[in-house]
Amino acid sequence: MAMPPSAPGSRLVRRLGRGVLDALLPPHCLTCEQPVERQGTQCGDCFRGLNRITAPFCPRCGVPFIHAGQAGPGGLCPGCLARPPAFEAARAALRYDAGAQRLILPFKHADRPELATALAAMMAQSGAALLARADLLAPVPLHWRRLLARRYNQSALLARRLAALSQKPCIPDLLRRPRATPPLGDRGAAERAALLAGAFRLTAAGSRLVTGRRVLLVDDVMTSGATAEACARALLEAGAAAVDVLAAARVPDPRLQAEA
Repeated sequence: MAMPPSAPGSRLVRRLGRGVLDALLPPHCLTCEQPVERQGTQCGDCFRGLNRITAPFCPRCGVPFIHAGQAGPGGLCPGCLARPPAFEAARAALRYDAGAQRLILPFKHADRPELATALAAMMAQSGAALLARADLLAPVPLHWRRLLARRYNQSALLARRLAALSQKPCIPDLLRRPRATPPLGDRGAAERAALLAGAFRLTAAGSRLVTGRRVLLVDDVMTSGATAEACARALLEAGAAAVDVLAAARVPDPRLQAEA
């Protein structure tokens, strides 16, 4: 008679299996070669190099403040005061700096999909309130040519792991990106928004799934918010009740950095 998965004998087998794996492949830091106690973790130096986003930050777009005095009415950043985004709230786990890049760049460009597990765990902590109120999760899609080049959509990997942690449904193909857009890294906010206008679509089936529901949009890095804005508008136009955004990392607003 097979033992149930939670039986003591089954747990012992799993522990023995992990012990054998650790003996054959000793655990090392996710971002360097230093030994660690457990697979899938970072060494102390690399972990301390991560800057988690904590208050103060804009409650709407999640951009971190240098100090609380940078917040305007309602605690909002200047960008959200000037032009409120279509999404209701955005949060990110990490400030996008050298420490975060050591996790995110290999995840995106160096065929390291296993890094999604560590990133999603941090995102689940920072975005706990957004996960709790979400009806379903959906990743920011890649254009098919970029997906073919990378072999996986990193935002979809994060969304699937967050769905497992939160016990919420994930629809990885809810949004599609029928039109390719050029790299946005060195472009201003207005140019980003113009390039992304109409870049995202839902299928008829996707529209039926989101009608009247709150969608949590998942991405790896949030920069100006233009991609999240374009996706949120597509979801709202399709009938979603509301859209929130959860990212692994958030690029600080250079205007706020200059004021510090």
